[in-house]
Formats: sequence, C-alpha cells, structure tokens
Amino acid sequence: MVITWELIKTVIYWIIVINAIGAVFTVFREKRDIAATWAWLLVLVLVPVVGFIAYAFLGRKLPHKRLDLIQAQTELQINEALEAQKREIGSMTTYADQITKTAKGMVTLFQNSDNAFLTRKNRLKIFTNGNELFHDMLEDIERATSSIHIEFYTFYNDKIGNEVLRLLERKAQSGVEVRVIYDSWGSMGTTRKWFKQLRENGGSAEPFLSTHSNLFDFRLNFRDHRKIVVIDGRIGYVGGFNIGDQYLGRDPKFGNWRDTHLRIVGGGVFSLQQRFIRDWNATDKNTIAEYKRYFPVNHVKGETSLQIVSSGPDSDLQQIKLGYLKLINSARERIWIQSPYLIPDDSVMDALRVAAMSGVDVRIMIPNMPDHAFVYRASQYYARQLAEEGITIYFYKNGFMHAKTMVVDGKMSSVGSANLDFRSFKLNFEINTFIYDHKVADQLEQIYMQDVRLSRVMTPERFAHQSLWLRFKQTFSRLLSPIL
Repeated sequence: MVITWELIKTVIYWIIVINAIGAVFTVFREKRDIAATWAWLLVLVLVPVVGFIAYAFLGRKLPHKRLDLIQAQTELQINEALEAQKREIGSMTTYADQITKTAKGMVTLFQNSDNAFLTRKNRLKIFTNGNELFHDMLEDIERATSSIHIEFYTFYNDKIGNEVLRLLERKAQSGVEVRVIYDSWGSMGTTRKWFKQLRENGGSAEPFLSTHSNLFDFRLNFRDHRKIVVIDGRIGYVGGFNIGDQYLGRDPKFGNWRDTHLRIVGGGVFSLQQRFIRDWNATDKNTIAEYKRYFPVNHVKGETSLQIVSSGPDSDLQQIKLGYLKLINSARERIWIQSPYLIPDDSVMDALRVAAMSGVDVRIMIPNMPDHAFVYRASQYYARQLAEEGITIYFYKNGFMHAKTMVVDGKMSSVGSANLDFRSFKLNFEINTFIYDHKVADQLEQIYMQDVRLSRVMTPERFAHQSLWLRFKQTFSRLLSPIL
C-alpha cells in the first residue's frame, strides 16, 4: 500500500470526525453540569486521543456501587449514633438562644442537608504552624488508651510520616485500636507494604474506597481530601494540614507552609468520629467499626458552638458550598477568606459580587506561588475579575498559603479542608468546621491581619500591568475551571 498525502489527509479527516462524535457521546452519556460538559468537550475535541485518555482517568464519575456503599453507611446505624450524641450534648432547643438568628439559619441548613448537629461547650485550639500542630498531635496519640482513627488525603513516606507511623505501630502493639485511611493519589509513593508492620502489630491501614493502585484507578477526580484525627473518641483534629515534610516547611520548593488546623475537645469530636467510621466502613467491609463503641461520655467546660459538615460526590447537595454561600450572604460588615485555590462557580462569584457592591469589606488571600500550574493561573484569572469588582485581593508571599478559612462579621467562621473551587464543591470528599463563637472569629481575624502584613495587595492596576502572555495563560486555564 502506497502512503500518499491524500491518504494521510483522509485518515486525519476521519480521526477528527470519529473523535468529535466520540467526544459528544462520551460527555453527554453521564449527567453533569453544563460548565463541566463544555470543558470536557473542549479537551476531547482539541486534543484527540490524548483527551480521551485524560477523560478515562479524570472525567468519569464514581461507579454507582461505590456511591451506594457510601450512602448506605450514611444510613447504617447513623440514627443510633445521632441519638447517642443528642443524649450527651443536649438537643438544639436547649441552647438555641445562645446563638444569633443568622447562625440558627446555618444550623438548620446543615441539619437538613448533612444531619450535622450543633454541638456546644467545645474547646478549640487553632494551629497555623505544622511543627506546633504535630507536636501536640503526637503527644495526644502517645496518650491514647483505646482508639486512634486517622484519615488524610496525604500521608507521605517521609521523615514526619515515618515518625507518625512508628508511633502508631507502638500504640497498636500496646493494644490500642489503630485505623488509618489514606488517599492513594494524594499519598503518592505510599504503598500498602509501608504499613506492613502496623498491620502485624494489630493495626489497620486502607486506601480510601479500597483503591489500591493509581495505575488502575480510572477515577482520579474523586479524592478523599478530608483530614481527620480522633483519639479515644475525646480529642479531634481537623483542618488543612496533611502528614508530610512539606507541611512543616521542609520542602525548599514551598518554604514556609501556612495552613490552619483545629484541635477540638467536646461534642464536636462525636461528629468527627461519625464521619471517620462511615468512611472506614465504606472502605473496609471486612472489619466493620461498630458505632456504639466510640462515643464515650465527654464532659468538657468549653464555650464554643460548632457543626462538623462533610460533603462529597456521594451527594448532589454540595453541603459545604451551601455553607459558604450562607456565610457570604449573611455578611453585613466583612468577609475575610483564605484559600490556596480560587476557582469559584457562578453562584459563589455572584454572592461575592453582591456582598462587595453592598458595601461589605470582602477580602480574599491566595498564594503567590503555584503548586499546580493550571489551577494557579485559573485562580489568578478569578482574582483579577474579583479585584475589578472592588474586592481586595492579597497574594501571600511568605511561602505557600494552604489555609481554607472564612470569617464573617467577627461572629461566624469556617475552617476545614474545602477550597473555594469546583473540585472541593463537587468532586472531592471534604470536611469543614463551621464555628459560632465571636472569640474564635476574633482570633482568626487577628491571624488574618498578621498574614496581610506578609502579603501584597493586587489592585486592578497591578493586574493590568501583567504581560499579555500571562493573561492568556490565565484566560485559557479558566476555560478548564470545571475540571481542574
């Protein structure tokens, strides 16, 4: 067969036609929002063949069997657990008068959307430095007497990762129940073999939803981005830090790692424990954790009311995003936000615009350096748009800004794992703490002001002086926003 130029053109023509037909069929065969539909069509049409490979790993939804498994765990024994929690901390009506009218709306929203109960009399400690966080966390783990439950997006096989693992091995050997959930993609390089000694000592460690190999994990989009530690059912940790040396500022690429994490003692720990058990039972069906074992009486003299809220692709409600919208829409004076990724959908963009045009002091702080190129450029694009709407944009310069916080009117706040982006709203499994305490809000605002001194204000004029090439990269990356 003689290969001619006409033959080559014919082959290319049919590749384009078949690719276009395949792109339309592939994207529309699964229900998704219009923005994600067009973004995937763009990728599949403009990058033939390679686009389909990317879609195989990043575009497909979770199998119904996995979603049903998670949802079943939501129902399995959950009523019993919630009743136990109510007996320990009292019903909502017992302390409804202690929170503002706006906060009552938040409480009702999360009760209806996520079965999230308001818990009171919690004690909170806020961490912004990895060294201090791990010092306290390891001390608490060392003192554990009955159970240690750990769930992280990233659990690296590095110096701090091995330090944590050695401690868990010793605790398991002493008879303490140790269970670890890690995300196989977020913990790249961490293998089941690494946890062998922990298992031999009586502990357990499983990749989320039993995804044992990234090579054969064709749904990379749906990650367990939660960060949960529960010790003896009495002490909980939740926030933005993962387990890895970079989170202690040991990676030269990022330098100082600026994050926000919480240590909780009180009724809020019950909610963290529930979330972990549900995730564990959906991940490892062979060693089911029974709810009633993990909710000891927990008398604490604290003063903070809060709700633990989780969201993920197992629900269409996008509970944490709804919480962000409620916070933004309730603001009368100020909204201060920190997020490493700023890729909001239209509803969040409109809420921020309305707040700014209503005279609310809206401030958003993002990193001044990338960890993911397309995400970083897309974040810059949205930052530029919001700056033009009168919103104050800060680029944090003292290392990498990874905190996910929102503080409104010095009264309510949120700290957790969810970024202000499409991925956290719709694709990842996330967990946030929504806090109704003006003292905690005041502390978070003081931390924010300290970070402002280490940041640079990006005015519309500064954005306007960016090069055309940089602006092109930002605009192009924004087209991929729904799938980043």
